[in-house]
Amino acid sequence: MLSGPYCTRLLADLGAEVIKVEPPEGDHNRGRRPVRQGHSSFFGHLNSGKKSIVLNLKKPEDLRAARALASSCDVLVENWRPGVADRLGLGYDALRQLRPDIIYCSISGFGQKGPHASRPAYAPIVHAASGFDLAQMGYQNGERPQNTATFTADVFGGMSAFASIQAALFRRERTGQGQYLDVSLLDGMLNLLVGECQEWQAPSNATSRVYPPLATADGFLVIAPTSQKNFEALTEVLGRAEWLGDSRFASAPLRERNWTELMRLIEDWTCARTSADCEQQLMARGVPCTRYLTVQQAMEGEQMVARGSVARVEDPSGSYLVPGAPFQMPGLAQGPWPEVPALGEHTEEVLAALALEGRTSAGR
Repeated sequence: MLSGPYCTRLLADLGAEVIKVEPPEGDHNRGRRPVRQGHSSFFGHLNSGKKSIVLNLKKPEDLRAARALASSCDVLVENWRPGVADRLGLGYDALRQLRPDIIYCSISGFGQKGPHASRPAYAPIVHAASGFDLAQMGYQNGERPQNTATFTADVFGGMSAFASIQAALFRRERTGQGQYLDVSLLDGMLNLLVGECQEWQAPSNATSRVYPPLATADGFLVIAPTSQKNFEALTEVLGRAEWLGDSRFASAPLRERNWTELMRLIEDWTCARTSADCEQQLMARGVPCTRYLTVQQAMEGEQMVARGSVARVEDPSGSYLVPGAPFQMPGLAQGPWPEVPALGEHTEEVLAALALEGRTSAGR
């Protein structure tokens, strides 16, 4: 639903011709909120710059067209549950008979093998199964596990697929060989938990350092005085030079042990000032900090504008903003293409091109 489309949106941003194969009823996300005048901007966010074709894979002629299309492409990305592509005759073993150097990327919740491979998986399932929710979100009121409302597993899985495709294309350029890519959302989530993966294997009694929201006169702020230099600058701003010799805070290990107390004392200072005033004073001395922003404030903020990191895409309901890829390559044209494809908009074009190549006789 999300990881495959996210991966291929990044490919489209870099100029790849991405052909999105949809069933007759369309991608499920075409109905996902927010929907304006019948058009989902959630779908548009993930699929701008692609071509949409409709194939009913229950029909033999459309299945032949899908095979022919795959054999004409450099890369195939599929986001089905393991086994579905093979049953349709669209798995890697079948398609590499048609195109030996194809790069074939399968994205799934738990990977292509193992006792959990066939389990259905959406991001919330993978978050819970990976330990992410308990490690990052903890328990609500000490009793019930909390979960996150974001699609971390899907987005990171899509990014992982995007990266592996680049490596496979580079290898093919060197060797002429195709490659099968097995991308697991579960593996991706565990890769995010670097400290947690090591902590359980070598437990310590040390309290983990967290950076809580600190109340200000009009909101909240987060401060991360991690280095000795950061801490010394912080004491200057707060007028608390005595902390440098304080037995609770004089060194990094001491601060780690007394972190909650340190944050409480810092909050005494932030509470008396606005978030903007705190940020201005702290940043003037190089202390890492930021006000808590909404998504709107971040997307419209001066940093994103200065980098050109946000672009407009359009569908029949109008235009809206989407973030670009989380990297920039100066000198290379990249970024979200403005057009969001209508369902099946490019079916005739794509299949006609295949017919001209002599790859399929499937008509529509």
